Amino acid sequence: MLQTAIYACGASLPLLLGALVGVRWRPPRHLIATALAYAAGALIASVSFELFEPAYQDGGPLRTGAWFAAGALLFVSADYALSRKSAGNPAGWALLAGVTLDGIPENTALGVSLASSASVALLVAVFVSNFPEALAGAVTMRSRGRSARSVVALWAGATVLLAAAVVAGRLAFAGASPATLAGPLAFAAGAVLTSVVDTLAPEAFGKGGPWIALASAAGFATGYVLSL
Repeated sequence: MLQTAIYACGASLPLLLGALVGVRWRPPRHLIATALAYAAGALIASVSFELFEPAYQDGGPLRTGAWFAAGALLFVSADYALSRKSAGNPAGWALLAGVTLDGIPENTALGVSLASSASVALLVAVFVSNFPEALAGAVTMRSRGRSARSVVALWAGATVLLAAAVVAGRLAFAGASPATLAGPLAFAAGAVLTSVVDTLAPEAFGKGGPWIALASAAGFATGYVLSL
C-alpha cells in the first residue's frame, strides 16, 4: 500500500505544485510549451511500452484492439461533450475539468500498472504532464480575475481526485491475472493516447511552434529508456 501511496502522490501532487507556482509567476510561453511537448513524448512512449504492449501480449490482438478503441472513443466523447458545455468559459470550472478529464485515464492507468509491475516510465510521464498543465491553468485563471486562494483550492481538489484515481485503479485490479489486466491496460492506453493528441500536443505546438517537436522526441526517448 505504501507503493500505491507514493505513486498516487507522485502523479497528483504536481497539480497542486503547478498551481502554487502559477498563481505567483507567469512563465515564458516557450518554457511551458517545452514541458508540455516533453510530457507528450514521454506519455506516448509509456502508452506504447508500458500499457499497450503488455496488453497485446496477454490479451491478443482482437481483445486488446477492442478495449483500446473503447478507451479512445470514451475519452473523445467525454471531451467533446465537455467542450460543448464549456464553450466560452475557459477560465472557470471548464478549464479545470478539462485537465482533470485528461488526468483520470493517466492516473487510473498508473494504478492498474501497480497491479502487475509498477511503471516508473508512466509515473514520470504523468508527473511532467500534470505540473505544466496546472501551472498554465493557474496562470490563465489568475489572468481572468480569480483569486489566488480560489485557484489553489480548485487545483487542490483536482489533486485529491487524481490521487484517488491511482488508488482506485490499484484496488480494482489487485490480484488480477495478466489476461484480466490486458483489458483495462488497453482501455487506458486508448484514453491516454487520445488525450495526448487532443490536449498536450496541440497546446505545446500552439505555444512553441514546430521546433517544439524536438522536446517531444526527447520525452519519447526518456520514456523508452525508463521502460527498459
